[in-house]
Amino acid sequence: MSERAPLLRHGAILADGADAAVPAHYGELLREQRRLLGGRAVVDLGQLELLEISGPDAMTWLTTVTSQVLTGREVGESTALAVLSPQGRVEHLASAAITGPDAALLITDPGHRAGLRRYLEMMRFAARVEITDRDDLRVLGGVRRADEIPALVELGLPEAAAVWTDPWPAVAPGGVAYGPDPEDPAGWVLTVLPAEALAALPWHRDVLAGMHAAEALRIADHRPRHATEVDERSIPHELDLLRTAVHTAKGCYRGQETVAKVLNLGQPPRRLVMLHLDGSQDVPAAAGGPVHLGGPEGKLVGTVTSAAVHVDLGPIALAVVRRAVPVDAPLSVGVTVGDEHGQQQLWLDASQEPIVLEREHGARPQTPRL
Repeated sequence: MSERAPLLRHGAILADGADAAVPAHYGELLREQRRLLGGRAVVDLGQLELLEISGPDAMTWLTTVTSQVLTGREVGESTALAVLSPQGRVEHLASAAITGPDAALLITDPGHRAGLRRYLEMMRFAARVEITDRDDLRVLGGVRRADEIPALVELGLPEAAAVWTDPWPAVAPGGVAYGPDPEDPAGWVLTVLPAEALAALPWHRDVLAGMHAAEALRIADHRPRHATEVDERSIPHELDLLRTAVHTAKGCYRGQETVAKVLNLGQPPRRLVMLHLDGSQDVPAAAGGPVHLGGPEGKLVGTVTSAAVHVDLGPIALAVVRRAVPVDAPLSVGVTVGDEHGQQQLWLDASQEPIVLEREHGARPQTPRL
């Protein structure tokens, strides 16, 4: 995907890592988060990548080559899907907006569209489908549709090309929950609009929030993200992805054997957890930080994958930890502070809010086989 300028340059502090193309914040971190939570602002998600799948066989073909059922979907519906390796590891994740009777728009994290496209091209064979990069579109994120926010309508927002409403944390048809729902989830909506028209609008900071605000809401909602929570070992059960991205009662798909075996006979080796961090040291946690059982001298049991400061909850993080870690055990998170002249590691106390738990076998919801 080509580099895109932020919708508002003035006062924008750019993010880093996968989100380096868009603002982290505009200098008012908590106010931005309040506006976002209140449905009065959106986040510039110009770093996200879009892939259109269209043609007479599009829905049945996507159902065959991914973990989700796309056939029978109504125009305007939203779902999530995954592509797994033969061993059941997560290779690709996408948000899928149904844009026509024979068309879907797939939205991926930055840097992941090319790999997904290669897989789909490899699996196309004689299917009557077209696969098209849609760099002419741009995404805005928020807790409501962008075209329902009065201040944005006043700016002259163009007509949406698609709207994707995250089904999380509801358990989709054929889905299975591996843990409790988050308390009072904010939800998430992606509004897809023409990129050139968006860039030409007279943007101001009162209607925009940065990625720091978006990440705080995502972590509080327990929503895993490909760019942060998925690694080369991830299976869907560890991240509670069976809720929305994997249909456990559909026909064969790559990685199905592992999904069924862990669901019916075993437990995932790791689990996603939300951490409430001690904020008294005024030191932010960061992705990659070690998670120890008990204090600093305790055993290394996991890694922080995402961290943020939430306007109501304070410092929070997502981490992937070993399944054997008791859900009520106190944890410690390592944070490196300092500069080129010297660094030291501090430790933050952390309490767990469970996301993924062990399942009782036989408790799986019964869903009809398609």
